[in-house]
Amino acid sequence: MIYFDHNASTPVRPEVQEEMGACLADLPANPSSLHREGQRARAALEKARGHVATLVGASADEVTFVSGGTEGDHAGLIGAALALEKRGRRVAISAIEHHAVHGAAHLLARLGFAVEHLRVGRDGMVDPRAAASLPPDTTVVAVMMANNETGVIQPVAEVAARAREAGLRTLCDAVQAAGKIPVDFEGLGVAYLVVSAHKLGGPKGVGALIVRHGAPFEPLFRGSAHEFGRRGGTENVPGIVGFGVAAELAAREVAAESQRLRRLRARFEAGVRAYFPGAIVHGERAPRLPNTVNASFPGARSDHLLMSLDARGVAVSAGAACASGAVEPSPVLSAMGVPRELAVCALRFSMGRTTSEHEVDEVIAALVESVKAARAMGKSGTGARA
Repeated sequence: MIYFDHNASTPVRPEVQEEMGACLADLPANPSSLHREGQRARAALEKARGHVATLVGASADEVTFVSGGTEGDHAGLIGAALALEKRGRRVAISAIEHHAVHGAAHLLARLGFAVEHLRVGRDGMVDPRAAASLPPDTTVVAVMMANNETGVIQPVAEVAARAREAGLRTLCDAVQAAGKIPVDFEGLGVAYLVVSAHKLGGPKGVGALIVRHGAPFEPLFRGSAHEFGRRGGTENVPGIVGFGVAAELAAREVAAESQRLRRLRARFEAGVRAYFPGAIVHGERAPRLPNTVNASFPGARSDHLLMSLDARGVAVSAGAACASGAVEPSPVLSAMGVPRELAVCALRFSMGRTTSEHEVDEVIAALVESVKAARAMGKSGTGARA
């Protein structure tokens, strides 16, 4: 199987597996315990915290370990909104945020908060000026660093600067960016930043919410003083240790790896254009992650394409959601103004550390046959209606 779905999850690195195995075997104690065994676990946890901090350009005591990107997004948006509630009960999120951020905003709406949505252009980018024109009772604005579907990199530093001028705090979901491009928490100027281990060669079920010194924040999980009082509950030491190893390796390799992936992306896109002149690469004029290509193949529905590629040994993600017998376009592509007939034909190809030039060529060859098969399925009426 050729794995072209690294934005969904990455293979766990061998070094991570080794360290996690040693941790499970040798560090049984609670890291909050004061005895020797507890302090050994604490030392391993703090070592990992340092590696995660280095990866994103933060201080170690700004790193809060959580269960992953979804919890980090919820804790960041809701925790900031509750802490700033006296100033206003309104938050803003970009239209292309991950479902986790939209979910956190929905919960705030149920609690009586108003939610603003920042539009994006056809290139998939937020206009930083939008942050300066929000209603005065807005307290937090959420803008992701790189979109998980298109790979489009957002002007987060500009958004955060304009937000600060208006007295707002900024939350940045950097889950897709960390490990693929440099992330500088200090330089971005955001108050809250979220990363996840399984997007960069670490285990699933662990991530981090970075909270800037002095930034208002109320914890969602309470009852203990774990994680500097920002997240109650005994820490997942093996997962955090694995996260730390993955972060250390990613920080060391990110510059060279991003260049390598950019070359692979160019090779893949050249092949797509050679065989499919009518294909549309979404966000291609904007700065993008080096590993991500979101493309529509007119006349080939994404669910048909995904099945055809899977049958040929290629794993990708569909750019549309299939539910109740109908294919619905991606909200991200819809927000970019992509016509429905194109949006339901979109696939996301995302490469990673294990991807080779040979695999890129194999995927292009499989795509040629799969597009042909998917178009035939569409003409014959096979499957659900778009």
